[in-house]
Amino acid sequence: MYTLIRTILFNFSPEAVHHFSMKMLRLVCSTWLGKKLLTSLFTHKHPQLHTLFLGLPFRNPVGLAAGFDKNAEFLRELECLGFGFVETGTVTPKAQPGNDKPRVFRLPADKALINRMGFNNEGVEVVAERLRKWKEKGESGGGSREAESGATYRMIIGGNIGKNKITPNEEAWKDYEICFNALHAYVDYFVVNVSSPNTPGLRELQEKESLRKILVHLQQLNAGKSIQRPILLKIAPDLTNEQLDDVAALALEIKLDGLVATNTTISREGLSEESGVVSRETGGLSGKPLQKRSTEVLKYLISRTNGKIPVIASGGIFTGADAKEKLRCGAPLVQVWTGFIYEGPAIVKKITRSLLS
Repeated sequence: MYTLIRTILFNFSPEAVHHFSMKMLRLVCSTWLGKKLLTSLFTHKHPQLHTLFLGLPFRNPVGLAAGFDKNAEFLRELECLGFGFVETGTVTPKAQPGNDKPRVFRLPADKALINRMGFNNEGVEVVAERLRKWKEKGESGGGSREAESGATYRMIIGGNIGKNKITPNEEAWKDYEICFNALHAYVDYFVVNVSSPNTPGLRELQEKESLRKILVHLQQLNAGKSIQRPILLKIAPDLTNEQLDDVAALALEIKLDGLVATNTTISREGLSEESGVVSRETGGLSGKPLQKRSTEVLKYLISRTNGKIPVIASGGIFTGADAKEKLRCGAPLVQVWTGFIYEGPAIVKKITRSLLS
């Protein structure tokens, strides 16, 4: 059924389809019956799926990567689709429109996307206010909950933070500080994004000393809070082994809470001829072509840190078999994004059922 719907939707612009689809989901979720129906159709609950990671109780290990719900607009809808966690953002201190359109391109023959969004978002204050309302609704009993084996599980929220395009790299740490402080009370964990290829110069912040300045400063801020939030770093798949060694060494040195492997790639290796001129669009490539490389980076980082730094797996996950491969490599959690676009709203249910088989 979704294959037919996808064929129709793929005749329209990716961004227009995204907004239309999510608004339709919001309409369905606006009634108790609609929300109940969506939850029953797409959520698969089982105690064996429960995952404790960094002290946080995940109802299942399948999450939605940053970039889909940038502004925390659709948390209720995504919870109904069964996600164990959702990463909002990337959020920047000030609102920014991102790069010019068109900026998202489909490569159906390769089950891939190219995007050059450029951290378009409404700014951290707007996002923080939405997250505040979401958290208050949940704590008051209005949010979705599931009680099994005497435990209560909710959808975990991550905050993916970045810098504004106009902020020079030497001042980037200030942007991360602003976002960290604004979101701290409302998210369960943080991901520092220095690996998007769509903000000029951003990936230069992946160099060891630049990373150290940002991450250590956030750790110091975190230590001064009454509650400490886990801080993770999202890295690019295009780093050399030497650069990955630097990331691993720094993560061990400063006792970073975790890593996310990986972001999108600037490589176009292995794309089919059918993708043609679209494959030459600038931006980050995601989807199936990224699967192998993201797994290589995952395994390499786990090896170089002797398994002491947990690594969330992201990149090319479409099926239960894809998720199992990442989990077998040592990832405690997996994130989907492009797979969600191609496989549809039942992707979490399909993966979680597979994980139990």
